[in-house]
Amino acid sequence: MKQIIQNLQNGQTILEEVPAPQVRPGCVLIQTRRSLVSLGTERMLVEFGQAGLIQKARQQPERVKLVLDKIRTDGLLPTLEAVFNKLGQPLPLGYCNVGKVLAVGQGVADLQIGDRVASNGPHAEVVCVPRNLVAKVPDAVSDDEAAFTVIGAIGLQGIRLLNPTLGETVVVVGLGLIGLLTAELLRLNGCRVVGIDLDEAKLQVARAKGILTCNPSQGDDPVKFVEALTQGVGTDGVIITASAKTNELVSQAARMSRKRGRIILVGVTGLHLSRAEFYEKELSFQVSCSYGPGRYDDTYEQQGTDYPLPFVRWTENRNFQAILQLLAARSLDVGPLISEIVPLEEYQKIYGALGTSGAIASLLRYPEEVLQQTVVRHQERSFAGRTGVLGIIGAGNFTQMTLLPILKGTSLKYIASANGLSGTSLAQKHGIAHSTTDYHTILQDDEVDLVLITTRHHQHARLAQEALKAGKHVFVEKPLAIFQEELDELIQTYQALEGTPRSLTVGFNRRFSPHAQKMKALLGQVPMNVVATMNAGFIPTSSWVHDRAVGGGRILGEACHFVDLITYLTGSRVVAVCMNVLGTQPTETTDNATLLLKYENGSTGVINYFANGSKAYAKERVEVYAQERTLVLDNFRMLTGYGFKGFTRLKTPLDKGHKNLFGTLLERVKTGGAPLIPFDELVNTTQTTLAALESLRRGEWVRIE
Repeated sequence: MKQIIQNLQNGQTILEEVPAPQVRPGCVLIQTRRSLVSLGTERMLVEFGQAGLIQKARQQPERVKLVLDKIRTDGLLPTLEAVFNKLGQPLPLGYCNVGKVLAVGQGVADLQIGDRVASNGPHAEVVCVPRNLVAKVPDAVSDDEAAFTVIGAIGLQGIRLLNPTLGETVVVVGLGLIGLLTAELLRLNGCRVVGIDLDEAKLQVARAKGILTCNPSQGDDPVKFVEALTQGVGTDGVIITASAKTNELVSQAARMSRKRGRIILVGVTGLHLSRAEFYEKELSFQVSCSYGPGRYDDTYEQQGTDYPLPFVRWTENRNFQAILQLLAARSLDVGPLISEIVPLEEYQKIYGALGTSGAIASLLRYPEEVLQQTVVRHQERSFAGRTGVLGIIGAGNFTQMTLLPILKGTSLKYIASANGLSGTSLAQKHGIAHSTTDYHTILQDDEVDLVLITTRHHQHARLAQEALKAGKHVFVEKPLAIFQEELDELIQTYQALEGTPRSLTVGFNRRFSPHAQKMKALLGQVPMNVVATMNAGFIPTSSWVHDRAVGGGRILGEACHFVDLITYLTGSRVVAVCMNVLGTQPTETTDNATLLLKYENGSTGVINYFANGSKAYAKERVEVYAQERTLVLDNFRMLTGYGFKGFTRLKTPLDKGHKNLFGTLLERVKTGGAPLIPFDELVNTTQTTLAALESLRRGEWVRIE
């Protein structure tokens, strides 16, 4: 299938061939008929992509500080590589989609195949969208009209925040598509509406809808215009739908407002507010968040948990429905807003003239028939007779920034991603023969020897089992499992395959760092005390990492690295664990915790996993004390020894062992040999982190069976 994407590195807008997505639980698979190009939002994205590196930095100064902090901790070259990898990720364009349902995922009961629906899907021939972002289109609403559903909901949400009453005067600043829709919806709400814009053509459309207009480019003073209209009282409310880099629009809105007036920002402007302008009138100012309540809440959008209607009357989905009802009743007329309808293949007629055509709303028309291939071939390569042929399931940050640069020059046959786009982009960049949205294609291909699983954590154990049963060597990015039940099932699967030449490796890369291996050689097999500190950095609580059912929390998902490292250094296994956390109301997904470990050979381990430290400080530090000797490892760049004959210091660029891990793994897959990490150690590490959570619940040490 085809999809429109924006390349943020070279600024090109591309119609890309990508594998069609497959329906996921809680989602709807849709064949697109129409999609609306949001000229304002998409123009900003296109212009950002076309900007140079310095211009990009100026547009996002907050990210520049993060980059500088990363340079101090990780070094210049790794930081630059991370920045360019991030810019290399393609950006899907579009969020106003109409089509027919091809399939419904598990848990979706109120939609059927063949239904017409509107969603926030991108400009793509087939999209997979969570149920709460999909609304059924009434029969009386055409595809062209329904394409305005999502963008209409943006204007509607701004109005709901303004909370206008019948007869109030409301000013809409900026009569682009959202502004015109907002003005018309306000008229339906019984308001007297004033539209302000510099484009006379848009003002003419507004006047035809009964909206009073003001054009500053022709000498009109918006503040005086409103004062004259309201006999000096001022407007009851202002909704700003325009985009501007200065603070003038907000200042202007404050000056034209009545005492205790309300200002809502839907667009993008400077936000340096004048205290005097707001103080004297006791003005209210609020920024509107997209489609309405539920936006950017994974529980609502991705997991499908609706907000109860009696308490949240207007969610984003119910806003979609409200727009569709107005369209069906012919109360909202979007016909005059349609400037052009262009076939998908001729998309450059729209994107080549963004900001210059004078168009208000441009629609893309899609083919009636779509080839829903789930595999796209990017290179003609033969893998017959080769060993070490790879298939990757997962195309996230770890795959892009760590895994693929290391695997350059290897036999990469497949990469699978849920949406198809990220996998396709990485396949083209790294010379992977095929991209796919169906990971079963990888498991069923006899030429694939090693499957690398880098998905979100809740899929690790299940995918590892499937790959093992398919007769593959398996690498799974940590953690191995996030629940005891799935760990037990994986153990049974692995034991049932015992004696076969297949192996299971978990991405505990720290033990493969030259620093860790030097420490092991220096220490030998003696009891020791190990203190490991991870200055992990803050991650918002809304992130999937903190979701116990998806990410498992950072103790399960990341602190496991240091359980394995200490196990490697001590040459022993954990027999008991106790975890203490910061705060008086601890949770399983806390990321400020200390783990105390007892090892079978008498060694002890302390893991400090903290998310409340400075980003300017090194991320990882390990100290080992044994037989009146001390080793200190600083961020896998500097190892310093105290009390060792013939060793003082080992200094390297940042090296956490990834390259050595994958190089050794590929060699074992090709030539055979023992697993890189014994299976019982993988299990012991996973059991330890699960027992740490149990220790937190019980408030005591927990033994590891």
